[in-house]
Amino acid sequence: MGVVNTTPDSFFDGGHYNAVEKIAPHIRALVDHGADILDIGAESSRPGARSVSEQEEIERLAPALEIAGDTGCPFSVDTCKSTVARYAIEHGAIMVNDITAFRNDPNMGELVAEKQVLCVLMHMLGTPQTMQINPHYEDVVQEVYDFLEERVAYALSKGIREDHIWIDPGFGFGKTVKQNLMLLRNLDVFARLGRPILLGTSNKSTIGAVLGLDAQERLEGTAATVAFAINKGVHCVRVHDVKAMKRVAHMCDAILGNYDETFD
Repeated sequence: MGVVNTTPDSFFDGGHYNAVEKIAPHIRALVDHGADILDIGAESSRPGARSVSEQEEIERLAPALEIAGDTGCPFSVDTCKSTVARYAIEHGAIMVNDITAFRNDPNMGELVAEKQVLCVLMHMLGTPQTMQINPHYEDVVQEVYDFLEERVAYALSKGIREDHIWIDPGFGFGKTVKQNLMLLRNLDVFARLGRPILLGTSNKSTIGAVLGLDAQERLEGTAATVAFAINKGVHCVRVHDVKAMKRVAHMCDAILGNYDETFD
């Protein structure tokens, strides 16, 4: 999953791709480098990020949706607002990636069921404005698991198809470095929920904390988390550098025997 941020304030590439002349080559490069799906977002979810109006979010999204549609690559919309999600779906989105797991907007579940698109339900403690203020868990793995189990049940109650629900343990969303590492070590636990797992570790601050590196220098750390996650059964990784991480994923799949090519 290749990340397309049309925001001016995302932690890694804020402001890099918030103009049409910048978005188009970026999207085409992600597709050329092997993205299986794009994730297009117009509201930053970095710690402390400000919220934006529905209209502003749609205005930021619109050019990217059109460009993505022209590539033929499937794409997701990263939003927690049903009005924005509806606009994106009507312009070709096949998935809604909701970092609030339908808690922000009570209409999101019904919309996903109505449009019969895929959805991602992610765990986040609090909101982007509050999530990194002393996050506390008695047992982070169990509490995230219980949350996702409840949100899957909620999605099903809204009429969303069983095979349309993905889960995301929310690496970096209301967790300390130690808690994030604990989630990584126990990713296989979430497979018990019987849903495809999406994971987004790309260039995040936990990698920076472990390696002592700025966001632009975290490629190798990201690669390590991607390889580990695939080994733990993660279905899809959300990344900024598709070219490099596609190679990592391909090698992991070869080691795990996850595809049919025969080697001498």
